[in-house]
Amino acid sequence: MENIINVKHPLLVNLVTKLRDINTNSYDFRKYLSEVGRILLIEALRDEELQEKEIQIWIGKYRFPSLNEQKYVFIPILRAGLPMLDGVLEMIPLARSGFLAIKRNEETLESVLYYDRVPPLEGKTAVLLDPMVATGGSLDYAISVVKKKNPDRIISLNVIGAPEGLKRISDKHPDVKVFIAQIDERLNDRGYIIPGIGDAGDRAFNTE
Repeated sequence: MENIINVKHPLLVNLVTKLRDINTNSYDFRKYLSEVGRILLIEALRDEELQEKEIQIWIGKYRFPSLNEQKYVFIPILRAGLPMLDGVLEMIPLARSGFLAIKRNEETLESVLYYDRVPPLEGKTAVLLDPMVATGGSLDYAISVVKKKNPDRIISLNVIGAPEGLKRISDKHPDVKVFIAQIDERLNDRGYIIPGIGDAGDRAFNTE
């Protein structure tokens, strides 16, 4: 699974442990997801090409290396991916955003798309945001939807995942780099990640 990058950093480990804690309230849960997203983005864009940009500084006009922020489109998978959007937009505020809503059928474990609000992606880098990769069905579906919009490339930022789901993504989408904070043990017989963090959407927005 060469395209699956397990980002190892003590700050990420600490944040994920806080996310796992059932005593973490929804406000802090969203904040920690946002912080994880920001750290993952830093790692994902480590080798990005910069372009020269002329700016006005205190002694006149100078050219300095700059990131083309408008090249990026952040696409959270609703609703659990929304808190991660806050973190990445703090890093690249001129990026555009798109939204995909994908629900997993709890009986069949198949994914169903019910909302697609993604801007044109030609010439763009699409960055998918989703805390959990369990069976990989939702992320697989999201990548397939995004690929039809012809971006230059696709990156996925994820908090935790199960080996089964990550292998599915690696096998079906070897061209998509997945940056993930932690890889957990396994899926249970209901398709939930063990040990996991519970339902990220419910915990982030205090719903059941």
